[in-house]
Amino acid sequence: MRTANALRFGVGALGLGLIGLGAWLVAVGPDPAGVGVWLVGALVLHDGILAPLVVAVGLLLVGRPERGLLRGALVVAGSVVLVALPLIVRPGEPPNPSALPLPYARNLAIVLGAVAVVAGALYVRRRGRARPQRRSAEDD
Repeated sequence: MRTANALRFGVGALGLGLIGLGAWLVAVGPDPAGVGVWLVGALVLHDGILAPLVVAVGLLLVGRPERGLLRGALVVAGSVVLVALPLIVRPGEPPNPSALPLPYARNLAIVLGAVAVVAGALYVRRRGRARPQRRSAEDD
């Protein structure tokens, strides 16, 4: 067996082992039904909302010269939202007061604004470089 195949099978076996460990921890955990509801909700959210939204945005960007910049900004913004959203929408007080010491909604808005400003600045910079230089009457 070649080294690449051995590595592939080893990583696959490790992945299967970790899946089994996760399933066992869910089964013996305090609320396996709650985890199941969360997993079904994540599946519905991904396949029913997130994936169609990504396809729609991709279709809107076809043929646009700035599509790479827009896709990058959307990936960064989406990643930030995915990390912060559970902390924002969690009901009630956190079990540990130091877990959420900051105003996450405000900070999320600030980070998304920063992403938009950086993407806008890069867009303006690229458009400025792409514009051909006009010759003035003095240059003739």
